[in-house]
Amino acid sequence: MRFVLLITTFLLSGISAYALAIDERIPDAQTLLALESRAEQAVPKEQCFLYAELVHSMTELAGQQLAQGDLEQASATLRAVEQYSQRIHMGLASNSKRLKNAEMLMRHTSFRLKEFLGGASLEDRPGLESTLRQLDRVESELMMQVFKH
Repeated sequence: MRFVLLITTFLLSGISAYALAIDERIPDAQTLLALESRAEQAVPKEQCFLYAELVHSMTELAGQQLAQGDLEQASATLRAVEQYSQRIHMGLASNSKRLKNAEMLMRHTSFRLKEFLGGASLEDRPGLESTLRQLDRVESELMMQVFKH
């Protein structure tokens, strides 16, 4: 019994340590381009996680753009988030590595987008809600893949 408790504690501490390590800094354009390039050129097993990182970074950028009142740029960024989350969805068929990390990152990204939605104006909400639905769908699919493996 103690062994099971010890293993459970160890696993949960590792998961929570990763969750605490999620970076919420706003990336610059060069960092985003580099991450996009890495994701596109990566082997299929790595693409899922790299696109999840890209979606997370772009969501943080969209939040900053909304806070600054740059609605057109935020809308364009959110459309890109939807496109990249679609690539995650399409890439799930391949045997992806780091599925749990990608799922946790997508969960955190959805949480952050919900925070942005709470402070958004009524005219910004439809785009945010559409992106949030897409992210939630991808997160659910990632979770199902995690349970399959």
